[in-house]
Amino acid sequence: MTLRHKLYAYLVAMHVLVIVAVVVLLRETPQTMLLLEAALLVSLFLGLRLIRRALEPLGYTRHFHDLLQDQHYAARLQGSSDGELGELVALFNSMLERLYRERLQLGEQQGFLDRLLEATPSAVIVFDFDGNISLLNASAQALLDNGGALMDQLDAVPLGESRMISALDGRRYRCQRGQFHDRGFPRHFLLVEELTEELESSEKSTYDKLIRVLAHEVNNTVAATGSVLDSLLYYRGQLADRDGEDFGTAIAAVKQRNVRLGEFIERFTRVVKMPAPELRPCALRDIMDDILYLYREPCRSRGIQIGWGRCDDAPLLPLDRQLLEQALLNVVKNAMEAVEQARGARPSIAQCIEFVLVCDDGAVRLSVFDTGNLLGGVPAEQLFTPFFTTKKGGQGIGLLFVREVMGRHGFQYRLAATGDGRTQFEMMAQAV
Repeated sequence: MTLRHKLYAYLVAMHVLVIVAVVVLLRETPQTMLLLEAALLVSLFLGLRLIRRALEPLGYTRHFHDLLQDQHYAARLQGSSDGELGELVALFNSMLERLYRERLQLGEQQGFLDRLLEATPSAVIVFDFDGNISLLNASAQALLDNGGALMDQLDAVPLGESRMISALDGRRYRCQRGQFHDRGFPRHFLLVEELTEELESSEKSTYDKLIRVLAHEVNNTVAATGSVLDSLLYYRGQLADRDGEDFGTAIAAVKQRNVRLGEFIERFTRVVKMPAPELRPCALRDIMDDILYLYREPCRSRGIQIGWGRCDDAPLLPLDRQLLEQALLNVVKNAMEAVEQARGARPSIAQCIEFVLVCDDGAVRLSVFDTGNLLGGVPAEQLFTPFFTTKKGGQGIGLLFVREVMGRHGFQYRLAATGDGRTQFEMMAQAV
């Protein structure tokens, strides 16, 4: 039973009792009894009317609650001629108006945010409270579809830090992890931005300046030191024979280190001073034929078998033959040295290098496999970065040169362990 019904029942019961008492006590005076009964009926009518008006705000409150529950913020309560009740209705309507405006503003902001997330080239990944992905924009979906292996690298990015990560196809990304609070609890998100040509140019410009300064200083020092060392050799005749021999050997060793330092800097400056590629239609199989002819004898003398899956139907590619040939020479040389290095640690492995050229729907794909498998435990983000190498005595310049050449041609490429004890370098390009 509601409060309204309880009040009505109480008022009616009280008046009925009083009316019965009046009838019993004033039966002998009919006129007085009738007047009192009329007064009680009027009192009952007024009491019922006052209760209805007193409880009328509860009805408006119920309607207001229903509107909030159904989120009908654009609706309004009908006004009342009663002053106090009118103030309450006006208060409810003003609250509805404010909620409606805030809801409209939030909807506009949410719509803008959704359009912004879809239009931005950066990948945005939002996680729920349990660390599961709850929101992906189009860029993030494409990133995970094309490079699912990146997720392990993304999970390893610490909160509040920015890191560079690399995909197997050679693409590089800058990733940053942040957090926001939702209902008082933190949630993480990731912003992943691919290094575009502009960003790579900015990065390369920094490397260029650094290497040019280093090359200038080192070359000047090497030239001056070499001249001084040559001058010192004139004093060799003034020493005893045994001392002169040791003196000459020491000078020769220092000169040799000077030459190697100069060659090291020269290899770096070669990457910096690389000319823009002059693209001409060229057959990739012809380039590989020349490279295989060049390395056939060195591989045979080292006991390394070469396999060549040639595709005579592969179409021509727009490329700079000289630059691409130099890059592929680096790849083949790395493969040969990887097999040799692995043979020392695992003499029983098969010593093989295999080249496979495939044409598929106008796309040409070249793969270079080796059984060295030196990349089995190497994180993908470390490949193609300056100074990183898996070879003993390596300098980390060869793959940097390969990355630069592939990037300037617009070819897709990747370098990774295949999982079956081999390493694969793969480049993909569209035909003319």
